[in-house]
Amino acid sequence: MVPHMDKWIELVKAKMSELKITQVELGERVGMSQGGIGHWLNKRREPGVTEMNKVLKALGMDFLEVALVIREPQADADDEMPLAQKYNPYFRYPVSDWRVSSEVRESATAYATTQDKRRFELTDYHARGPAFWLIVAGNAMTAPSGPSIAEGMLILVDPAVEAVPGKLVIAQWQDSDEAIFRQLIEEGGQRYLMPLNPTWPKALFTDECRIIGVVVQATARY
Repeated sequence: MVPHMDKWIELVKAKMSELKITQVELGERVGMSQGGIGHWLNKRREPGVTEMNKVLKALGMDFLEVALVIREPQADADDEMPLAQKYNPYFRYPVSDWRVSSEVRESATAYATTQDKRRFELTDYHARGPAFWLIVAGNAMTAPSGPSIAEGMLILVDPAVEAVPGKLVIAQWQDSDEAIFRQLIEEGGQRYLMPLNPTWPKALFTDECRIIGVVVQATARY
C-alpha cells in the first residue's frame, strides 16, 4: 500500500461517516463482501483503480476520479525498474466556463452541462465539497513580489472550505452575475476583499456579498 492511498481511504471513510453507511452497505453497493471493503480500508489489500472509482461512485462522488499515474523513477529507485507505477489518488474536477474580462462569472449552466462535454483537470486534492476549476482572467491577483497568481493559471475552488481572513476566495455580490477573485482580510474588525496587485482597489466585504468558495490550489498549464 503506497502512502498516497491514505488520502483515498480518508476520503471514503469520511463520506461513509457523513452518509452513515456501514461497510456492509457499501459492499452491497459495489458488489462485494464487507470483508473485502474492510481489507481496503484497513490497508490489508490494495484496490485497483476501477474498484476505487466504483467506491467513489457508490458514495455519490461521481465528480471525483482516481487515475493511474506513471512516473519516471526517482534517483534512489530500484535500478531494475525502468518506470515506477503507483496508484495515486488523483481526483478530477470540472473546469467552469464562467468568467468575464478581469473577473470570473458564475454561469447558471455550469453544472448542467453534460459530463462528456465538460473539461476536467486532475489533482491530488480531495475536496470537501463540489470543487471546480476556474481560469484566472486579468491581473488583479498578480503581485510584484510574494504570492502571485497570474492570468491564465488554473485555480481550484472548494465551496466547503471555511472562508477565514487570509484565504483566497471567490466572492459575489447579490443581484450581480460577476464574481471576483481576491484575498479575504480583516482590518480593525472589518473584512475586505484585497487584490494581490497593489494597483487594484480593495473592496469592503458586506452582508450583501457571498463567498462562492475558497481557492485551495493554483497551477499553470504549459
